[in-house]
Amino acid sequence: MKREELMVAAIKNGTVIDHIPSGKLFEVVSLLRLAEVQTGSIMIGCNLASGKMGTKSIIKIADKFFSDAELNQLSVVAPNVTLCIIRDYEVAEKRRVSLPQELKGIVRCGNPKCITNNEPMDTHFHVVSAEKGTISCHYCNKEQSLDSVKLV
Repeated sequence: MKREELMVAAIKNGTVIDHIPSGKLFEVVSLLRLAEVQTGSIMIGCNLASGKMGTKSIIKIADKFFSDAELNQLSVVAPNVTLCIIRDYEVAEKRRVSLPQELKGIVRCGNPKCITNNEPMDTHFHVVSAEKGTISCHYCNKEQSLDSVKLV
């Protein structure tokens, strides 16, 4: 069996975020604040061929490891991404993200009268239903669908 050439170069140590819907790539980049990363290389592949998804995007971040809390925030914009922790060019850990029970400072409240839209403070949401993708604002109790939220 002939192995195809890698579309995005391998990394020695770091994090690979795979199976990102191509339309959500830059939201993931923003959410993880990748523009602020000062060390290690970042490789981004967009609109790559995928047997499962048709097209997908992938991000490889060398020498960067995220906390579970940071990575689980990805579930807000890309709920089915695969995370791989790479050590010495080998996959040391592979898992899917999961929606945390609370979201702090990630998404905006859709209620224009909510205090978070009128005062300088972080937003705070509770997950009402992970299956349906419904969250509720801690301050005004407005429920929102994750499909329609805007990132902070």
